[in-house]
Amino acid sequence: MEKKLLIVDDEAHIRMLIEQTLEELEDEGVSFLTAENGEQALQIIEAEKPQLVFLDVMMPKMNGMEVCRKVKKELEMDNVFIVLLTAKGQELDRQRGQEVGADLYMTKPFDPEIILAKAKEVLQIVE
Repeated sequence: MEKKLLIVDDEAHIRMLIEQTLEELEDEGVSFLTAENGEQALQIIEAEKPQLVFLDVMMPKMNGMEVCRKVKKELEMDNVFIVLLTAKGQELDRQRGQEVGADLYMTKPFDPEIILAKAKEVLQIVE
């Protein structure tokens, strides 16, 4: 099965940073998809069905919480692992992330090692 990963952030440099962090996964046959807002992300998730999504919370058009809620609750795509990325680390935000169905909640700035390890785990890439 083809492994797909979606990176969603309205800031291009953050998308690039995450891609660079994960670039070694391309050697494992993982294809990268990107989106710069929530609406775009939702369309890509429905069409491409990535196994893993790194999803920014604060975005125009539709925020990450809303995208996550739609994917998990409305589309019932439980096989999509969603990591919410946010600058906010407050407990309330974490709870909201859990309520909308996020599988993991990470605050920025994030540790590249953790992002890479999580991606390998979710995509079942064994070294």
